[in-house]
Amino acid sequence: MSNVNYNEIGQILGVPVPDWKGALAPDGRPLHGQYCYMEKLDIDTHCSGLFEAFSKNENGSNWTYLPVGPFETEADFRGWLEIGCVNPDPFFYVIRRQSDDLILGMASYLRIDPTMGSIEVGHIHFSPLMQRTPASTECMYMMMKHAFEDLGHRRYEWKCNNLNEPSKKAAERLGFSFEGVFRQMSVIKGHNRDTAWFSILNREWKKAKEGFETWLSPDNFDANGKQKSSLQTK
Repeated sequence: MSNVNYNEIGQILGVPVPDWKGALAPDGRPLHGQYCYMEKLDIDTHCSGLFEAFSKNENGSNWTYLPVGPFETEADFRGWLEIGCVNPDPFFYVIRRQSDDLILGMASYLRIDPTMGSIEVGHIHFSPLMQRTPASTECMYMMMKHAFEDLGHRRYEWKCNNLNEPSKKAAERLGFSFEGVFRQMSVIKGHNRDTAWFSILNREWKKAKEGFETWLSPDNFDANGKQKSSLQTK
């Protein structure tokens, strides 16, 4: 067994993390890609565009596993943004299409712990304009890259309702490893929520990054925008 360490009384210890000084918290810098870019949420700038984008999901299915919504009016939606989306944690980004600046969705960092180098991605809400497009993968790649390379985190988390099969499949596709289910973790909208936990570690990032960049290359898409090869992050 490699990297085995013991203390002075013979108890086994974890792998040393020499010179660890902690990570950084998100600072709101924009994140730019080929297909989309991300900017810090500003309610006055983004509220109407977000509400319009989310309204294209007419049956409200995108809100089912989120703790809030759907919202009947823009005023109600704005009220939620003002209460829950302007704090340092969760820290929200808005996603725009690179070609025309159209607002596509939002996502956040949360459970931000720079001392331990752990950060989660969550409150992911892609409008129908964004779903199943390269931008949906690219924004997740940009947030992961930023967390590991710019902010210096050791652990990147993904959590979702254990009944949310699309979210669990997305986590695995993006390179996260399943860690288990926290049973009866919360009550959401009057229903029990068992929460599935996933993570990817900084030592796993290099291989995942290579997979993302290969998949996101323009050479991987045909003239109709269809992928030639699937994403391989592991």
